[in-house]
Amino acid sequence: MFLKKVDGKRAVRLSNGEVLSQADLPPEGTVRWVASRKEKVVRAVDCGLITRENALKRWALSDEEFDQWRAAFHRHGAAALKVTRLQAYRQP
Repeated sequence: MFLKKVDGKRAVRLSNGEVLSQADLPPEGTVRWVASRKEKVVRAVDCGLITRENALKRWALSDEEFDQWRAAFHRHGAAALKVTRLQAYRQP
C-alpha cells in the first residue's frame, strides 16, 4: 500500500474516541463549504492534526472566517456551522 508523505501527524484520536486522519480532511482548494467539512477542519486544528497556518493556506481561508467557524463550533456545536442557521446562533 502506498502512503503519501505528509508533514506532521497522519491521524489523531478525538476525545469521543473517533479517529480523524489526513484522508478525512476536505480536498485542497475546496470552495463549497458544508457544515461537516468546516467541522473537520476545526477539529483537525484543535487536536493538532494540522496547524492553523497550514489550514488557512491549504483552503485559502481568512483569519476571521476560521475564527468564526471555531467560535460557533465551540459555543453551539456543529449545527451552528450551517449557513442556514447563522441568524439563530449569531451573537449580538
